[in-house]
Amino acid sequence: MMNQATRSPTPTLRTQVGIVLIGRNEGDRLLRCLDSIVGQVETIVYVDSGSSDGSCAAAAARGVQVVELDRRRPFSAARARNAGFRWISQHHPEVAYIQFIDGDCEVVTGWLEAAAAELNQDAGITAVCGWRRERYPERSVFNRICDVEWHWGNVGEVGQFGGDVMIRANMLQAVNGYNDNVIAAEDDELGLRLRQLGGQLMRIDYDSTIHDANITKISQWWNRAKRCGYAYALVSSIHGAPPERKFVKEVRRTMLWGAIVPLSSILLAIPSQGLSLLLLLRYPLVMGRTILYTRERDFGWADSIAWGISCGLSSFPEVLGIIKFHRNQQRQQQHQIIEYKG
Repeated sequence: MMNQATRSPTPTLRTQVGIVLIGRNEGDRLLRCLDSIVGQVETIVYVDSGSSDGSCAAAAARGVQVVELDRRRPFSAARARNAGFRWISQHHPEVAYIQFIDGDCEVVTGWLEAAAAELNQDAGITAVCGWRRERYPERSVFNRICDVEWHWGNVGEVGQFGGDVMIRANMLQAVNGYNDNVIAAEDDELGLRLRQLGGQLMRIDYDSTIHDANITKISQWWNRAKRCGYAYALVSSIHGAPPERKFVKEVRRTMLWGAIVPLSSILLAIPSQGLSLLLLLRYPLVMGRTILYTRERDFGWADSIAWGISCGLSSFPEVLGIIKFHRNQQRQQQHQIIEYKG
């Protein structure tokens, strides 16, 4: 990754960039996040989704504008980001770029300048992301999985970005911001609509944030993967038609290996004299292949093994997320966020 330089924010940066920070009961993680951005730019909005840990007071004490979401409507990261962006658009229309950041992340020194410089030099670039790093990957196998995920991509033009991204305000206005109803993969969904307007999404070789997942239990990993499956189904229901076919392949693959193959192999075990159980060998084979491929990308053995096992098994919780989405659709229920944090 590019070396990070310690620089004071320029006067242009201070007024050109606005920050939307979202969170819910992030505790010390939010304090680290706030301390990493206060003083960098003039316009910072913290949008809170029903915290009970004093988050709003902590943000206000640091001179940050606080917006509290109405608790009568379901919370979502997309809804929170929209609320922050709309506040900035209304009160500071001069802000050209919006940096979105989650409350469990800390902005790396120099990132805001690097991202703004990329947007300044090329009007065709709509959004800029960098590399996210996990704060404590060594504390749990699940944190290691997240750390590999954050680095699973390429530098240059990309098809999507994560929650820590800098986007042109006028392009956000043009697509009417995030989709409030998308409770996960909201960034993928927004990125797709920005690309449809001709915008380029770029990743630069620069660390943008330090993330603190704090995932220590298998139940948290399970719910996070379940949320991923729900996101596949939700976004594909919106953008599954040609030419995008967004997440259609992922839904089909998840249903095949998370439900159809394992159930079929078990149900056919007796009539096939056990031969159908050979289909289950696919799972360890995928793990092994993924581990070796991850090692080829210069990840260590511990990271590669954790990532390989996660990839091999994630279709099981993901398929439950897909089923949950379709059940909610049948019942015409509102989408509710799937919690995984402790």
